[in-house]
Amino acid sequence: MLGVGSQIGVLWGALTEVIVALAGIGTAVVLYPVARRQSELAARGFVTVRVLEAAMTFVGVVALLSIVSLRHTATTGGADPAALVTTGHALVAVYNAEFLLGQSLMPPISGLLLGYVMYKSGLVPRLLPIIGLIGAPLLLASDLAIFFQLYAPISPIAVLAALPIAAWGFSLGAWMLFKGFKPSSPLMVASR
Repeated sequence: MLGVGSQIGVLWGALTEVIVALAGIGTAVVLYPVARRQSELAARGFVTVRVLEAAMTFVGVVALLSIVSLRHTATTGGADPAALVTTGHALVAVYNAEFLLGQSLMPPISGLLLGYVMYKSGLVPRLLPIIGLIGAPLLLASDLAIFFQLYAPISPIAVLAALPIAAWGFSLGAWMLFKGFKPSSPLMVASR
């Protein structure tokens, strides 16, 4: 953790997480005007959850950047090596907790909110939100099991529980990119 090696991978990873967090807020803000026509509460909830997810992600990025700073302090000397290692482990624990709460717990909540809106509105084929509405409770249950230490965050069951919500996010994004909203949706017909 504080040993010798390149920090470039950590810095690129931190930058990527910032971009993902900002993109998450952006997607919620862009979808808000359409989603609120179906449910104002779900649309506001979706934006709020995405902002919370981004805020928690930023906490994790701060922990990662703090580890990079500790590595610099360790190489320049002047600090107690045992204290640096202990602090480094604490920062890794902060990052892991943030990941569980921010980047693993928030997606099923946003999946339920956006899945509800997309299912009820008919803006996309019904199968897409059904994947999200099934995947969200699976990931939520897995996150609770990880929280109560029933299994490790990186385990086959955790990965399997995350696959449906990942498929939901990818398929919805791809559908929106290539097809957009269904023109026959009642929300689209009413806005003409």
